[in-house]
Amino acid sequence: MGNLNNSVAIFIPSLRGGGAERVMVMLANEFASRGYEVDLVLARAEGPYLSNVAENVRVVDLGASRVLTSLPRLVRYLRRERPYAMLSALNHANVTAILAKWIARVSTRIVVSERNNVSLSTQSAQGMMPRIVFRLMGWTYPHADGIIAISSGVADDLAQAVGIARERITVIYNPVMPVCEDHTETSYAHPWFAPGSPPVILGVGRLTEQKDFFSLIRAFAKVRIQYNCRLMILGEGELREELEDLVKSLGLDSDVALPGFVENPYFYMSRAAVFVLSSQWEGLANVLIEALACGCPVVSTDCPSGPSEVLENGKWGRLVPVGNVDALAEAVLATLTEDTHPDVVSRARDFCVEQAATRYLDVLGMCL
Repeated sequence: MGNLNNSVAIFIPSLRGGGAERVMVMLANEFASRGYEVDLVLARAEGPYLSNVAENVRVVDLGASRVLTSLPRLVRYLRRERPYAMLSALNHANVTAILAKWIARVSTRIVVSERNNVSLSTQSAQGMMPRIVFRLMGWTYPHADGIIAISSGVADDLAQAVGIARERITVIYNPVMPVCEDHTETSYAHPWFAPGSPPVILGVGRLTEQKDFFSLIRAFAKVRIQYNCRLMILGEGELREELEDLVKSLGLDSDVALPGFVENPYFYMSRAAVFVLSSQWEGLANVLIEALACGCPVVSTDCPSGPSEVLENGKWGRLVPVGNVDALAEAVLATLTEDTHPDVVSRARDFCVEQAATRYLDVLGMCL
């Protein structure tokens, strides 16, 4: 690859479904389209977004069982290829990237990107490993050549939690996938969106504690009493069984669907009556921006951090307190029944990939 100022590596665990993975693929493709030599370095090359990687981006599979065990192979990669800069995403990958540079003794610039509220995600994590990674962050992050956070809230939290000077952290909002004007792909069709069907409330995300789909389902139960509608939640995760049990206990089996992970959610976003983000915390909330880009009215919890920045304190959609089922139900019902909505597509244009890529390249210290 060569230590030229047009060679860049992007290091992430895998391309399993998630906002961080999707953004890194978008950035890799955009960098390559501008003439940069790009390696997408994966601890393990697996996941649905592999098919989205452009042909002029080289995928490097380290073949490791997990991120931290990929360290020796990442060291060998850096010594062999010597990219000018390497961008990493997700905190365990960030720690591994900084350690790999130290061990490899190369001049590669390491830029780490933090994509979630560190203090909240660490508090809720199970097991010892997340806490070990958190401690390693405090030791390694100050030695990164650049630190990027995807929202001001994430940056403020990272500075306080890890002990980094706030001015060292650059805020770059996530870009959204360019949303196609034509959302009529038959492979993504769903009978609930047929003409004359009740309006659909949509949630998208991993079925985890962070996304708090329990509150969304309970809020929907209240809305359903007053308004004929349905709820669909796209995503997969460890809480599927508990969420399905809640749906059954509320007698909502025929009105709630959990179809699983969907690689292209835009068909659903462009046809939903309301998109709801019910999270307890976020980094920026990519799916919220994607829903705006699809022209879908939105309701979101005012969680740390991101939604209030994306919606500019409620200008583009209603914000409600985290975990407040009654407030969430009221906001959804009000959005369903109002005659006009903000021009949310115009707000989504502020999150274009071209603008984000230019700012990333600036922090990476790269220019052709």
